[in-house]
Amino acid sequence: MHHRVLPRKHRFVYTLFMVACDLDDVQAFSRLRGLFGINRRGLFSLRERDYLPLNEVAYPTAEAQVSVPSGASLRERVSRFAAAHGVSLASGRVVLITMPRIAGYGFNPVSFYFCWQRDGRPAGAIAEVTNTFREVKPFWVPAVAGPGNVFHVRTPKHFYVSPFSDVDVAFDFTFRVSDTRLQVQIDDYAGTTRTLTSVMRGQWRPLTASRLAWYAFKYPLLTAGVMARIHWHALRLYLKGVPWFRKASRASDQRGLFRPHSLPPPA
Repeated sequence: MHHRVLPRKHRFVYTLFMVACDLDDVQAFSRLRGLFGINRRGLFSLRERDYLPLNEVAYPTAEAQVSVPSGASLRERVSRFAAAHGVSLASGRVVLITMPRIAGYGFNPVSFYFCWQRDGRPAGAIAEVTNTFREVKPFWVPAVAGPGNVFHVRTPKHFYVSPFSDVDVAFDFTFRVSDTRLQVQIDDYAGTTRTLTSVMRGQWRPLTASRLAWYAFKYPLLTAGVMARIHWHALRLYLKGVPWFRKASRASDQRGLFRPHSLPPPA
């Protein structure tokens, strides 16, 4: 669910599916050969190079300095990012939740990494946000002390996600994970005013060949559809008269992003 409160109301709800992948047990997908590929082709697939490109150059600089060797696995990149925020994931567990590539096409507005320490305590999470220019920015979301697996942070965005949302507002991330359900809420705040809220709720389901075959029928070309819907709702916001700004006009306010679409001219 996506609900824009200000300056004009706009709301929509869609259903989708995502996969949860334990980064220490990616070979579990081998039983789905022909339907699901890890770092290879398949009707559904996950490619590590699509995610958390910390071994690439950040623009202008990463907000958390991370030293990542070329060729590091996705699991290693997650560990390095957590370490840059003072959290060790040695012998811990990391689960990536994302939409897979479908028929080779992939796009995720946001993917999530949930990290646990060796004793099962939540260590933290990462929200990896991608805009339609394919620029990427990861946000560290600390675990909240207390019972349950709860993660929360409010942090400056400094990232161009939508032409209808300012760059220098704040993201407020709240994640709740249980044995049966996942709940994600991401709010935009301008000062103390919430301008937009996005919520995702879902139940865990066993990943089986029959379920994937059903989802291929139920959600055909899901990732391409997400991209199309983003542009459809952007048109509706424009027609509603919601103020917008060009990406190039706020280039200097973007910080710590990877895979920049274009760089501002030199000073």
